[in-house]
Amino acid sequence: MKEKIPYSSMSRNDLLDLKIRLEKEFDKYRAKGLKLDMSRGKPSVKQLNLSMGMMDVFHSESDLKCEDGTDCRNYGVIDGIPEAKRLLASIAEVPPEEIMIFGNSSLNVMYDTVSRAYSLGIMGHTPWCKLDSVKFLCPVPGYDRHFKITQEFGIEMINIPMTPEGPDMDLVEKYVNNDPAVKGIWCVPKYSNPTGISYSDETVKRFAKLKPAAEDFRIFWDNAYSVHHLYEDKRDEILEIIEACRKAGRPDMVYKFTSTSKISFPGSGVAAIAASPANLADIEKHVSAQTIGHDKLNQLRHVRFFRDRYGIEAQMRRHADILRPKFEVVEETLERELDGLEIGEWTTPLGGYFISFDSLDGCAKEIVARAAQAGVKMTPAGATFPYGRDPRDRNVRIAPSYPPLEDLRMAAKLFALCVKVVSVEKILDEQEEKMKEAK
Repeated sequence: MKEKIPYSSMSRNDLLDLKIRLEKEFDKYRAKGLKLDMSRGKPSVKQLNLSMGMMDVFHSESDLKCEDGTDCRNYGVIDGIPEAKRLLASIAEVPPEEIMIFGNSSLNVMYDTVSRAYSLGIMGHTPWCKLDSVKFLCPVPGYDRHFKITQEFGIEMINIPMTPEGPDMDLVEKYVNNDPAVKGIWCVPKYSNPTGISYSDETVKRFAKLKPAAEDFRIFWDNAYSVHHLYEDKRDEILEIIEACRKAGRPDMVYKFTSTSKISFPGSGVAAIAASPANLADIEKHVSAQTIGHDKLNQLRHVRFFRDRYGIEAQMRRHADILRPKFEVVEETLERELDGLEIGEWTTPLGGYFISFDSLDGCAKEIVARAAQAGVKMTPAGATFPYGRDPRDRNVRIAPSYPPLEDLRMAAKLFALCVKVVSVEKILDEQEEKMKEAK
């Protein structure tokens, strides 16, 4: 196979010829009238079908009492039925007494947790709404919906670059240990959204050893992809953060969120928060004014369908069998189409739901726009940064999960084509600027 030449090494005439060829190829795609969606990490229909047996768990004659005799049709049990606490605790890797069950969405739990801190305060501390300045650290690229929550409350967000080991901990320590206005940090520690990076043991230990200037500082540890491996023989494992904080003498420093959203049904899962006993008591005090109890029938349905951690692991192997070929198609396409051209870099995660792509600076928005013109919808460029502003305009989140495999194959090739077209234009524009300056 002919060795690829980096675009930056090509002559202007060769680049102009290449631009014409690429644009002709792009026009062919645009004429197909495609309508493909790679915008969000939604499970596909095949994945949703894996949980359809959950619909058959109950019938009109079912015993709807949980193990302690509580009738799950009625009010009560604000922290979750015992067997649901055990099931979610097994995912969160904590004892059942350190977890509290909520509704269907961990994002909802995170929003409410920020809202309580903002309006009521954490464990007796001043509510954030009464402070002159409140700041949150945001590892980037990161999860757009995290950033939307803190933006909703007018909290100042500070970018923290991601490294292969996790967030830049030198910066995290600098902000957390010295600025009392820094009240929290967003984290997706395992198969991070969108990079797929998992935090190293050293990173988790450094989190646990933080010495916050603010006594009500909390790590918002979104363990969204704790069991979402793509491979049986290659998988990331991370240290358990609550135990690490306890050993470091700061047991109250972390809120750990989890859910079954991408295990069962995203719209009808079970969410939970794991934390120290003191944190849970503080949360329950406020939640008891909000609700008499969450959906215990759904909790019981999940327990009777999955039974235990082993049932969940078996389900996740079935999910992996559907997802793995999709990730590999995207990765193989990017490798075949772009490797050696020096116009982009991408991650090859071992789990989670996303591939992170970095283009040449200043190209991400135009790449996403070109893909949309040809019928492929992607996450808006900039969404992986607070306020939707990527300072280098280069990160694109690729979500392979939803489209059927053949559609995904076409979408991945079109995406690579858009990267080529926009990159050629970028290099030609830079060359033109240099020629103008030389005159």
